[in-house]
Amino acid sequence: MVSNKKFKIFILVFSLLAAMFSYYAWQIFKTPNFEVEKKPFALLIPKGSTYESVLDTLEKHKLIRDELSFRFLAKVFNYPARVKPGRYLIYETTGNWELIRKLRNGSQDALKITISNIRLKEDLAGKLGRQLAYDSATIYHLLDSSTIVEPLGFTKETIPCLFIPDTYEVYWTTTFDDFLVKMKKSYDRFWTEKRIQEAKALGLTPTEVGILASIVYGESKESSEQARIAGVYWNRLQVNMPLQADPTIVFAWKDFTIKRVTGRYTAINSPFNTYRLSGLPPGPISIPNPKVMDKVLQLEKHDYLYFCAKEDFSGFHNFAVSYPEHLQNAAKYQKALDEYQIK
Repeated sequence: MVSNKKFKIFILVFSLLAAMFSYYAWQIFKTPNFEVEKKPFALLIPKGSTYESVLDTLEKHKLIRDELSFRFLAKVFNYPARVKPGRYLIYETTGNWELIRKLRNGSQDALKITISNIRLKEDLAGKLGRQLAYDSATIYHLLDSSTIVEPLGFTKETIPCLFIPDTYEVYWTTTFDDFLVKMKKSYDRFWTEKRIQEAKALGLTPTEVGILASIVYGESKESSEQARIAGVYWNRLQVNMPLQADPTIVFAWKDFTIKRVTGRYTAINSPFNTYRLSGLPPGPISIPNPKVMDKVLQLEKHDYLYFCAKEDFSGFHNFAVSYPEHLQNAAKYQKALDEYQIK
């Protein structure tokens, strides 16, 4: 009878201890253990990092609530010997085991890079440098290197045409060569055989379409008249007439605050000065918008050689076949600029 009572007490104590251990183990494994607000924290682990340097980063940002439990579990699962570089997101609900398993397996969280209407190559390098494991100066140097860009089919001036505006998922540790390969695949997907043949019918290469599209977009954000503007520039190219595109002058000066392109600005000595030089400039003046490239490929066939912004500042333009007609349109616009004292 006594033995039976002792056995029951033993079972009760064992059950209590097992429950307490299970509860503690559950806390160590599953309970959120990181001071993270609603926005997840991106833990960046560079190549060559050690377990201690990872801990230093976590401590520096005061992320760990219970460091002892994290260290214990990390050693139990041999994380100190399996540190892998990458970008790992920590959420307010993340527990020790979830994070340690992610870190030791190298299960990175992809980041999203949105490439849109970027004007300058240095701006592109800056945007990429803020998200990839390369500084902007290094990226700019790579994009400005003939050794890097020519195998992709571009020059230092035309390389922005490689980047098709979109949102891309990449890993923080992605090499820049691999990133460019990803961009080239996107470029090749856009440039279908149909689009290539449409460009050829206009006597243009895909890169030239990108350059022209960047100028058209610089002239007008109104999609309804972009094909018509593209037609004006195409007509000028056919007769070897300078494009005289104000956006290229602004680009040459790299001063995007210019509101009124005057003779002072068009006197600049630059390969992008389309007032002095005939033909397309050596590269795009922004990363070409794919929708505008399609507008170029489907440009309007007409007799217009001139266009000028409307005097109502609506964003639309007046088009003209003859130069005298164009001068009348230009005079109305210049008068409006004067009235509003736009220099």
